[in-house]
Amino acid sequence: VQLQASGGGLVQAGGSLRLSCAISGGSLSSMGWFRQAPGKEREFVAAISWSGTNTNYATSVKGRFAISRDNAKNTVYLQMNKMKTEDTAVYYCSAGGHPYYTGSSESNYDYWGQGTQVTVSS
Repeated sequence: VQLQASGGGLVQAGGSLRLSCAISGGSLSSMGWFRQAPGKEREFVAAISWSGTNTNYATSVKGRFAISRDNAKNTVYLQMNKMKTEDTAVYYCSAGGHPYYTGSSESNYDYWGQGTQVTVSS
């Protein structure tokens, strides 16, 4: 499985960005987005089951971010709205080993993309 994240960039606080993660190889599985800010550990952001029916969000982004997927296009999205400076990080997409897992544990995600930088200015 190969994952290619894109869509990062510079945005002002209060603005929006949409990240994409193109998936190649492997069968449908749950997908997650994680992020790592400078000097901090990588943290969970959001996850979605293989069918898109179940989603899960970190408390810090709930109500502002939305994860979705288009299985026909083998792509997962992360729509980020009302962005804050603390959202600045490198964002990684990941593929889970179980189709229904939408938890926050990194050990349950088997494959990782290369990351895309998101910077939110004040």
